[in-house]
Amino acid sequence: MGEFEVHRVRFFGLVPAGVRCLACQPRGSRLAVARTDGAVEVYNFAANYYQEKVIPGHEARAVESLCWAAGNRLFGAGLSGDITEYDLSRLSATRGADGGGGPIWSMAANGTGTQLAIGCEDGSVKIFQVVPGGIQFERNLDRRKGRVLCLSWHPSDTHIAAGSIDFFRVIDVTSGQTVQRIMVNYHVEKVKRECVVWAIALLSRGTVVTADSFGRVQFWDWQQGTLAESHAVSTSAVLSLAVAEKEDSIVVGTSTGATYQLQLLPVKLGGSEKRWVRTKPFQHHSHDVRAVAHSPTALISGGLDAQLVIRPLMEKVQKKGYDAVLRKFTFPHRRLVSCARKARLLLFQFSQHLELWRLGSTRETGKDGEVLPLCRMPEHLVQLKSKGPEHIYCSCVSPCGTWLGYCTASRFHLYRVRCDGVSLRKV
Repeated sequence: MGEFEVHRVRFFGLVPAGVRCLACQPRGSRLAVARTDGAVEVYNFAANYYQEKVIPGHEARAVESLCWAAGNRLFGAGLSGDITEYDLSRLSATRGADGGGGPIWSMAANGTGTQLAIGCEDGSVKIFQVVPGGIQFERNLDRRKGRVLCLSWHPSDTHIAAGSIDFFRVIDVTSGQTVQRIMVNYHVEKVKRECVVWAIALLSRGTVVTADSFGRVQFWDWQQGTLAESHAVSTSAVLSLAVAEKEDSIVVGTSTGATYQLQLLPVKLGGSEKRWVRTKPFQHHSHDVRAVAHSPTALISGGLDAQLVIRPLMEKVQKKGYDAVLRKFTFPHRRLVSCARKARLLLFQFSQHLELWRLGSTRETGKDGEVLPLCRMPEHLVQLKSKGPEHIYCSCVSPCGTWLGYCTASRFHLYRVRCDGVSLRKV
């Protein structure tokens, strides 16, 4: 084996973007992940959660909610007030529509994937129809004061549950009217602060599940307007909630970085009466768990620490293998570093700028594993900022170090580099 030098690079100051929301494809094999910088990633379950696609971010497109509709069509909405459809073949945001209600805090698709409901800043819930080539506004539902932070369709597509601050309501989709309005802080004594309903789920048997800023997961009978069960899972806020397809398991994420699982279990062995029981706490994150998802075989969580964690449900895994392994996706799965071997240069890619560095060098020789002193320290040569709101998708430097290129979703840029005098010329 020939001799070689190993360079320990500690000057790539990459800060990965946190996970903002998740969306599992219904009866499919894909997971969509939106990050705080507006980038959207698509992972494939069938290929061991391989990162299949990455749609670069945009300064004016912050994604607050993601959902799949009409099979394999992916939609996103955010505080810009627009609903965006993503082209998964061209890896870009193609079509958009104005929500018409200010910033959009939540979005959900019905069971058939033919309609989208959005919750807006002005307290309105709007229905859009998914049509070939885009979406089309259908109608407004009953509007109440207070931003709509979370939405959930009933599996039969007849009702929508909408969570706000201090209350949630159930809306009849056919009439468009609110049929039930329930105050979530009614059962808390001496409450002086507002209770935020961060996540909501409407189950097929008529139960509404809410997760709030008091750290509670509550189960409501919305037809009677009564509280059936309440679980204080955390001393801090519960920020996210997801229900299994069979509605027998729930995963929630908290602001302490912990995720909890609740399961519907019989009160007595072999009995018909069942209750929700908190069974499994997990601590895989260091910051807020802003998004969770529930696949048939795993609990999925994403937090502001930029980690995507897949926790397998061992009772659902048929055989030991990769599906039974805890997986943590910490670093980006695409190439962000390019090397010019002849010129001893490294190009580092960030969301909106590039950095070109010259490696350090030494005249000393030593034994295997020995750290050699540097006669020339690493040198930061160039910082190239990208113009416009689009984030950089990929970049590269030539082996000789004289050419540098990068591209966004719509443009390709090429530069001539001179390292002796450190100059850039756009080609």
